[in-house]
Amino acid sequence: MKILWIILGICLLLLLAAGGFGFWLQTSLTTPKLHDKAETYVTIEKGSTPSQIVAKLVAEGILDSSIATQLYLRTLGNPAGLKAGEYRFPSPITPLQILALLEKGEERSTRLVIPEGFTRFDIAKRIAEKFPLKEPLTEAQILALMNDTSLIRDVAPEARNLEGYMYPSTYTLSPDATADDIIKTQVEQFRKIWKPEWTEQAKAKGMTPHQVITIASLIETETAVPEERPIVASVIYNRLKKGIPLGVDQTAVYIAKMEGRWDGTIHRSDLEVNSPYNTRKRAGLPPGPISSVSESSIQAALNPAKSDYLYYVRNVEANDGSHWFYTSAADFERGKAEYQRWLQKERELMRANEANNTQ
Repeated sequence: MKILWIILGICLLLLLAAGGFGFWLQTSLTTPKLHDKAETYVTIEKGSTPSQIVAKLVAEGILDSSIATQLYLRTLGNPAGLKAGEYRFPSPITPLQILALLEKGEERSTRLVIPEGFTRFDIAKRIAEKFPLKEPLTEAQILALMNDTSLIRDVAPEARNLEGYMYPSTYTLSPDATADDIIKTQVEQFRKIWKPEWTEQAKAKGMTPHQVITIASLIETETAVPEERPIVASVIYNRLKKGIPLGVDQTAVYIAKMEGRWDGTIHRSDLEVNSPYNTRKRAGLPPGPISSVSESSIQAALNPAKSDYLYYVRNVEANDGSHWFYTSAADFERGKAEYQRWLQKERELMRANEANNTQ
């Protein structure tokens, strides 16, 4: 009987030890650890063994200890599933979450955001700033790459550059991507958006796809409200039909950017400059697009609303980026005067705020 009690005691101790070990293992694997490498890429080299990977993460301060993680990998884990790559590990993070990331795999990447309405000049500047290329290029050199229209020749053979054909979106790219790679990726995205039937729609309207994209770029820069883009499109078509200059002031901005003198303000001299892009002085469409375009603006250019509107001005009552639309010049002048009064008040308020902030 005494031997039986001894055996039971040993079994109980073993059970308690196993329970304690299990509790320690679970706690070790599921306790989040704070570390200071959340914004740093950690490279796991190809050919690294699970032990080497764990040892590196301990050395980087991302893991507390290798014992629990190694035990888990050898018993319940998937050591063969750990992938090489460049990782950023959030802080805090548990060992199990680390292993899940390593099994998923991760390549280092950089996000490039190209907003709707960006010009090729804006895009070139962002690429130059965002991507520390192995052989850094100037904005002018990146712009020169945008003169290669071979990628869109079948869609727009008359295009002089890629303005309007680099689609605005958020791109996840390799940090080693070249400027040429980035530009091609944006053009490829445009080609995914552009539908073959849109080419036929353009032909049915007596237009080329290039002219449609040009109109879409004017719409893009004139309103950020998708619901009113077809109405803005109707104004453009109505003016083209009557031979009235389009009067899109953003073309003056585009000219200033082309000539390297844009300072953030449209000057009276900008509106008088002699350029085929000056829609204040010249009737008809400019030679090409003046910005990147969204699908919404392309759709509006292809499907304008039916209206008699010839004018529009910002709706200062709503103050949401929308516009008032007019058929008569007299009504437009009244709306324009109201807008000018509102703009003057906004400027005075801004000056007052700046004065208060400096006191």
